[in-house]
Amino acid sequence: MTETVGPGAAVLRLVGELDHDTAPLLRTALRRCDDAGAGRILVDFTSLGFCDSTGLNLLLEARGRAAARGAEVVLVGLPPGVARVFEITGAAALFPRYPTVDEARAAG
Repeated sequence: MTETVGPGAAVLRLVGELDHDTAPLLRTALRRCDDAGAGRILVDFTSLGFCDSTGLNLLLEARGRAAARGAEVVLVGLPPGVARVFEITGAAALFPRYPTVDEARAAG
């Protein structure tokens, strides 16, 4: 994962899989975004091949924390298999979604 964190927006680029083993890395990065006061946290899934319920729950928690401080978590470039996890659980309706980081930035 790579991250760029600033007070206006943060971009977290996920790579590989988001599951029980890798979730702590994302949890730490999301906390850094909170600490930096990022108004928008763009989570880029373009290079992610898999996301399980651990990853989904982590993002839902991050969304709740962000909302409590007037910020938002945005999902970018969801591959079809990952998007399906969000759709069948109903979580897709809770997050703004964009195909690219550039489009997400332009919308913010």
